[in-house]
Amino acid sequence: MITQIKKAKDCIDECASLILRGELVVFPTETVYGLGANAFDEHAVAKIFKAKGRPQDNPLIVHISSLKEVDEIAVDVPDVFYKLAELYMPGPLTVILKKSDKIPYAVTAGGETVGVRMPDNEYARALIAASRPLAAPSANRSKHISPTSAMHVYEDLKGEVAVIMDGGECRVGIESTVLDLTSDTPTILRPGAVTAEMLLDVLGEVSVNGRVIKIAKAPGMKYTHYAPVVETVCAVSIESAVAKYDELIKMGRRPVIVARDIYRDKVVDREQISLGITAEDYTHNIYNALHLAEKQYDFIIIEELHGGGLEASVMNRVEKAAGGKRV
Repeated sequence: MITQIKKAKDCIDECASLILRGELVVFPTETVYGLGANAFDEHAVAKIFKAKGRPQDNPLIVHISSLKEVDEIAVDVPDVFYKLAELYMPGPLTVILKKSDKIPYAVTAGGETVGVRMPDNEYARALIAASRPLAAPSANRSKHISPTSAMHVYEDLKGEVAVIMDGGECRVGIESTVLDLTSDTPTILRPGAVTAEMLLDVLGEVSVNGRVIKIAKAPGMKYTHYAPVVETVCAVSIESAVAKYDELIKMGRRPVIVARDIYRDKVVDREQISLGITAEDYTHNIYNALHLAEKQYDFIIIEELHGGGLEASVMNRVEKAAGGKRV
């Protein structure tokens, strides 16, 4: 299959036609690029798992263009869902609800719940409105770094999909927060740009790492994700990053330090990829930095952030990229 990258604004009708014919389309969102199929078509959904090499027991998120579509996807929707939607839909929030009979078990990995999200990207919503709600994970090979540009997708999935809708770089840059509303206490299953502190105003209480999740209800829970193809570690301080770098150089390795610009004077004369200055910069840049680093170096040392909120969300991805290894 020949894969083409096309400007998102110019190919919405073409891509909607592909979706309605049971094919896959890559589309941009504010978080990462998604690999989408008609969420009501189990045969189309199966193509997602094949293209990514994704385990079939890892569920998918259903992306919508308007709240009117929720009734087809979920049942027994609580009022608090709509309160959250007023604030964060469209936006980087996925909410776990009880699935409707219209959603095939291929989407939910055999479970009775489904993740619902409305992306904050006009081209994504236009595609969905012109076709169907889209079941979609990130548009990368399973376990590899998530894509924040059309070229990232092309490098991973060339030959697996006909069209990649190019909407530019993703504004947020990490996957959506996943919030389970089917639990006794609303529970964050995956942190993201919508933080626990932001959700408390609506929910009153929310569980974060407060109980054991025994069944994977959301993408990114059960398997290693976001991993570069070269060895990666977190550095608990910039001093430990520099020490590890110097150690690796003596061993004949080609390391790089991925860190914020505030440490540039401490990393002087060593290879560095900048993550900007703020936590927002770090979140936006982290996946692109990892894509760049794995192509040019054989060892990645990533600065660890220690705060809550957005810093905790991005560190969730960094820790998975490093497989929990620290220096």
